[in-house]
Amino acid sequence: MNPDKLFDYLDGRLPVAERAALEKRLISDKQLQREFAVARQIYAGIHGDSREVVLPPSPDVSGQGRTMAIRIGVAFMVLMFVNVGIGLWFIFRHESKNPNRPLLEAQMREQIAKSIEHAAMLTPAPNALGVSEITVPAETGKVGAIADQVVAISSRLGGSATKGLQDSNRLTILIDVPAVGGLDFYFRV
Repeated sequence: MNPDKLFDYLDGRLPVAERAALEKRLISDKQLQREFAVARQIYAGIHGDSREVVLPPSPDVSGQGRTMAIRIGVAFMVLMFVNVGIGLWFIFRHESKNPNRPLLEAQMREQIAKSIEHAAMLTPAPNALGVSEITVPAETGKVGAIADQVVAISSRLGGSATKGLQDSNRLTILIDVPAVGGLDFYFRV
């Protein structure tokens, strides 16, 4: 339809016969109804004698884009979770119907038992390094004197001793005495 005819109709300048034909066609033609709605908006936006048309402001496109992106993202995540869930359901269903399941479980239990036995054989004995710990009780203030006596005794036996740092009321000494078969003693005074 010619837009000039629609504007003439809105201005009231269309002859009566054409006006009736246009109204009859508007009732049945959806496309013409859309064109007429746009022409009416344009006509309403014309101010005074100028031919300038003021259309209503366009909606916030960035807001619409953000909303659309969120919707698409949520839809994608829902589809992904549904896909993973269905896949897991099929896997569990398939595995539960596996006729070899009892045999596989027995083999797995046997393998675990062998691994535990092997690990037990590799675990060292409690005193595999020959280090013994001896705790010597001492009165407060005499810890240093007793530690010096322990170091002197180890020196007389041909060994060596190393004193650690004193921690509250404790002092640790590491002694190596070769005369006792190369055993190490760990004293706490």
